[in-house]
Parts: sequence; structure tokens; C-alpha cells
Amino acid sequence: MLRQNTLASVVQLSGTGLHSGRSVSLTLRPAPEGTGIVFVRVDLPGSPRVKACTANVTGTMRATTLEEGSAKVFTVEHVLAAFAALGVDNCQIDIDAVEPPVADGSSLPFIRLIQQAGIVEQAAAAAVTVVRETHIVRLPDKFIAIMPYDGFRISFTSVNPHPLLGVQFGDYEITPDVFSEQIAPARTIGFMHEVEALKAQGLALGGTLENAVVYDDEKVLTPLRFADELVRHKILDVVGDLALAGRIRGHVVAVKSSHAINTQLAKKIAGAV
Repeated sequence: MLRQNTLASVVQLSGTGLHSGRSVSLTLRPAPEGTGIVFVRVDLPGSPRVKACTANVTGTMRATTLEEGSAKVFTVEHVLAAFAALGVDNCQIDIDAVEPPVADGSSLPFIRLIQQAGIVEQAAAAAVTVVRETHIVRLPDKFIAIMPYDGFRISFTSVNPHPLLGVQFGDYEITPDVFSEQIAPARTIGFMHEVEALKAQGLALGGTLENAVVYDDEKVLTPLRFADELVRHKILDVVGDLALAGRIRGHVVAVKSSHAINTQLAKKIAGAV
């Protein structure tokens, strides 16, 4: 029987939010069986809580936003991807701002934080969402689908007009080792021509060359960790967004997928069980 897991100790990470630009401290705490992943806004009166689940998704503009009552957090996908990949079911995340630290723009700092805390098995059985039929979310120029599969696999095609990007394809069996080594280090991607428009929308206020891979019209301004870092980060986002539906067993196939349709698929999966 596959059992639930939580952390073995308390760990903390501080930094700046990618979109908000605000200073933030994040504390990961062990949690009882059946808790799930819960964010606690310790900076707000009464320390309101929001659980990471499909019912609490309220926004997908450049990041995934969760809200429950007065508790709101966004850009949660990098944290959730790390929990999902390492099989952590239960954790209380104390956060003193609206957005987790961007760190280096990837999930790797959160993987290392969880590994630092340690993982302990709990007595209760883990709930696994086994996909028994194909689900698909389709828009005119993009789609994401999941089909039955004995494991968790993601096949993603990214299409970008930038001359250095073009079409990138990634196909990975998502295991703790594969995710930690091949996916988690991939950072979020940004473009210089978008910067002013994003900032006018209150986005990317904390973005720098140290926490994102940035391209101008002709070249990349940040040394790459992988030649296909863009598609790997897209896969990272899928892992984080689908974590809202719990542990998943299925094969995801996606073309140009985004947070909006990732989370729509997570809702379909969650509603099918």
C-alpha cells in the first residue's frame, strides 16, 4: 500500500516574489494525515488558510492563483511541483506575503528545501488519482490531454516564434530522480519586449536576470542550464498545476499548454474520481 508522506522537520526559505516584487519568508511544516498542501497567510489577521486544490483556483495569468476566503497566494506552481515530484502529500506552508520566493526561477530550491527537511511516511494510505479515460482541454492553437498510463509521464511540445527557441519537445517519466535532475532546474522564461507591458499589469516586478532566463530579440541574456530549458520549464509547470488534483497516474500530452488549460485539465481529472 502506498502511504501518505509529510516532512520530518521545519525548514524556511526567504526571498522576493517574482510578480509581486515583495520580500517574503516561507516556512514548511510537517502536517497530519489528510491535511494536503495548505498555505497559511501568517501576515493576515487570523492567519487564514488556503488549500492547494482545484476548487480554489481563481487566476491563471502568468501564474496559478489560489484563494479561499481572505487567503490568497499566487505563483504556487513551482512549490507544488516539488511536493508532487517528491511524493509529499501533507504540509503546512506558512507564508508572510502573497507570493512564494522566486529563488532562481525554478523548482530546484524547493526540492532542496524538502530534501533538507526530510520526508517521513505516515500511516494512512495515499490517495492516487488513476486516469481511466482520456480527458482533453483544447483551444484553437493549443491543447493538453491525459490518458490512462501506468505511471506519470508528460510529453510536451513548445512552439515559440523567437529564432533561438522555435519548436522544442520533451518527453519524461516523472519520478523523483528524473524531476530533480532534469526538470526542477529549468527556470521561467521571459522576453525583454514584454517587460514594460508586464510591469504595467503589476507582473514580473521581482524578475531579474538571476531568477529568469531572459531573451531579447536576437539572443539569450542568461546562460542556459539546458538547450531546451523552455520546454522543461513548461513540463515543470504542468507537474505543479496538475498537483492540484493530487497524485496522478496517467500520460499527459500537451502542445503550447498554459496555466489556464493546465488547471482546467486538473479540474477535469479531480471531477472524474
